[in-house]
Amino acid sequence: MDQRGRERTRRGRRTERRADGQSPRRAAGSPSAESRRRRVRREPVKSRLRRGLGAKQPGGAARVLGMSTTRRAAVLAIVVCALAFTLAVPLRTYLSQRAEISQQEQQQAHLRDEVARLQARQAALNDPAQVEAEARRRLQYVMPGETPYLVQLPEDTPQGQQQRARQQAEPGGAAWYEQLWSTVGH
Repeated sequence: MDQRGRERTRRGRRTERRADGQSPRRAAGSPSAESRRRRVRREPVKSRLRRGLGAKQPGGAARVLGMSTTRRAAVLAIVVCALAFTLAVPLRTYLSQRAEISQQEQQQAHLRDEVARLQARQAALNDPAQVEAEARRRLQYVMPGETPYLVQLPEDTPQGQQQRARQQAEPGGAAWYEQLWSTVGH
């Protein structure tokens, strides 16, 4: 028996034979399963000491990136913040432009209403009877042969207007500063 066969029988295993009666041989370059296991388990002492004796080996993304969970969370937070800052300025511009557009649309609607009102007034002033009525009311014009009468009430005179203004300004009679001065003087 060859060396491998003896090792297998020592462990209590039978030697395997192929259909042609020869034992299976591995290719010269392929490692055995046990040597592969040894390689996977074996890692440098420094990395074992860094991780601690009881720590598990990192798995998945941590092994690929070589980062701990805390570092990955910090990198993720930085990426999220960078995206937020990148999107903040365009979003603010978009929202301010939307507000400005709605304000301009309201102003445009108001101006349309005013244009419609002014066009209606223009159409009314094209009527000669309307022009005559406006001239009589505003400018106090009269037609030839008519006698104008102007009635003035006492409130319409300049003295009446001054008295009314004084009464509104002084509900108690004198101004507040006059009342204050009169109390201080006595």
